[in-house]
Amino acid sequence: MLHASRIRFLINLMARMAAVPTSRFQTTCWSLVLAAAGNPTTEAQAALATLCRTYWHPVYSFVRRSGYQPDQAQDLTQGFFLVLLEKHYVGDADRQRGRFRSFLLTSVKHFLANERDRTNALKRGGGRLPVSIDALEAEDWYAPAAIVTATPESLFERRWALSLLAKVMATLRAEFAAAGKVRQFETTSSFLNCDPESGGYDVVAAPLGMSAGALRTAVHRMRHRYRSILRAEIAQTVSTPEEIDEEIRFLLARLSG
Repeated sequence: MLHASRIRFLINLMARMAAVPTSRFQTTCWSLVLAAAGNPTTEAQAALATLCRTYWHPVYSFVRRSGYQPDQAQDLTQGFFLVLLEKHYVGDADRQRGRFRSFLLTSVKHFLANERDRTNALKRGGGRLPVSIDALEAEDWYAPAAIVTATPESLFERRWALSLLAKVMATLRAEFAAAGKVRQFETTSSFLNCDPESGGYDVVAAPLGMSAGALRTAVHRMRHRYRSILRAEIAQTVSTPEEIDEEIRFLLARLSG
């Protein structure tokens, strides 16, 4: 779960991203799933399953805000993803201009409307769980935002944005860890948003065994890499390169609200 301070500097980063050129748009998980909807392949199903595991938090939050208790919401969320994966609901999505976010929200609304009396959400799948839901983690994501004025839709959209940012930060951290630079990441990730106060680089660089100039360069590269990962992650959930910047603006609005 992202803290408020981390969210603020990520919002600022996203606000500056519209000017970043989009590289060649490659086949994404979402476009692959769309293309294979009529004739599902193992690769397409794996891509969809990955998206589901990444974005179960907003679905759970939507279900909870729709009036279900935690245990009911867990079962319904599991049941929803099971139906999504096994019945290939993705085939109903707009192939020309589809956002996985919008498709998922529409699908879970439809699911709840038709499954309100279901009490055996997981048994239908023979015990196979499409996503792993930790009850404490789920409520941690839900409770802070479950205010009276939040609609299920607005909560879904905000939690979608937060899930996306959490995924990006986890990917960035993993890259630093693979390079043996976890300490550097933990020390400098707060600089993603802004430079430290005057002389701050000297103070931070010394314990890392770096010069202030080298650390400043490393932070610049970290910011660039963060933006690249974010754009790549968003590309997984839209159908065209033009939608990337549109989605960034949408997510920025939801995080700022």
